[in-house]
Amino acid sequence: MRQFRRRKGPLTKSSFMTMSSAAALLAVSFAVSAPVRAADDAVIQKWIAEFQPSTLSKEDQKKELEWFAKAAEPFKGMEINVVSETITTHEYESQTLAKAFSELTGIKLKH
Repeated sequence: MRQFRRRKGPLTKSSFMTMSSAAALLAVSFAVSAPVRAADDAVIQKWIAEFQPSTLSKEDQKKELEWFAKAAEPFKGMEINVVSETITTHEYESQTLAKAFSELTGIKLKH
């Protein structure tokens, strides 16, 4: 295995370009993700207000909803077909919980 040695002296042009590109990509990724995070926070706050009263504190609810949003990132844009009976519980699920799930995760539910 090749050993990495600390290089003495000035940066080479290719090292400088690599480091500059990495720094620029990092800065752009933060800039692009910032508005999305603000929108996610607004959606999360909306659903925390909807799901009251709760046994969880609002801070715990926020952490849980953030976890759902993060866990679902690889599946954004997918569509799931749902089949259920027409009973009160499932009506609430299809009208309220499915909407919350879709807004939080980006996964579309088709009832």
